[in-house]
Amino acid sequence: MPSESGAASDPGAPAEHAARNRAMWDDYSDEYQARHGEDLAESGGLAWGTARIPESELRVLGDFIGRDILEFGCGAAQWSIALARLGAHPVGLDLSRRQLEHARRLMAEAGVDFPLVHASAEAVPLPAASFDVVFCDHGAMSFADPYRTVPEVARLLRPGGLFAFNHHSPIETICWPLDAEEVGERLALDYFGMHVIDDGEEVSFQLPFGEWIRLFRANEFVIEDLIEPRPAPNAISSYRSAAALAWARRWPAETIWRLRRA
Repeated sequence: MPSESGAASDPGAPAEHAARNRAMWDDYSDEYQARHGEDLAESGGLAWGTARIPESELRVLGDFIGRDILEFGCGAAQWSIALARLGAHPVGLDLSRRQLEHARRLMAEAGVDFPLVHASAEAVPLPAASFDVVFCDHGAMSFADPYRTVPEVARLLRPGGLFAFNHHSPIETICWPLDAEEVGERLALDYFGMHVIDDGEEVSFQLPFGEWIRLFRANEFVIEDLIEPRPAPNAISSYRSAAALAWARRWPAETIWRLRRA
């Protein structure tokens, strides 16, 4: 069951979950890119979630040309590469060194260059007020502690900056047993007290909707939108089976928060 533990007491100390997730992603990175790289490339990088819904349709990032953007858990940086080619100024941050090696390869193939930072999103080694946009698509906001990451994003953003992230919906989380390969149709985890989700292989994080809202408000974020992307009837995905896509057409599998730094 999800742990009810809070954030670690020493914000500068390496977190045990970060070490576990780093090792997991370093080991899994090659397989992940082999399995999903073609799907990510087909969408041109600019698409959200496991059903790859285009940014041009959802308009989450708005006008990003010329903006300083931090991709918060960039993986192989497919998003940042696409943004750079369109005139944005991205920086990619990731916990996994192997994922960043894939990012450097793809950057070279695309003919773009921008900084990559190997660090935890819970303690970003970059100056305050450096970015107009901080975003991720199933990145750091899934695999790092929100009680650390949300204050870090608030520190990194300029006043009025945009914070946008997509991750699993709390509804999907409570319907996904820790020992199951796919989401089910029955409640499996406790909703109240959600925080640390540990399936024995990786550690992810989730909060109830009300706790997300209180955390955002405590860090001076204004909620502009909560988007619940729904796969199209003909959608296919390297991430989800046909049954899982059908589930996501009935209930929200993912949520995209769109927030503004006050």
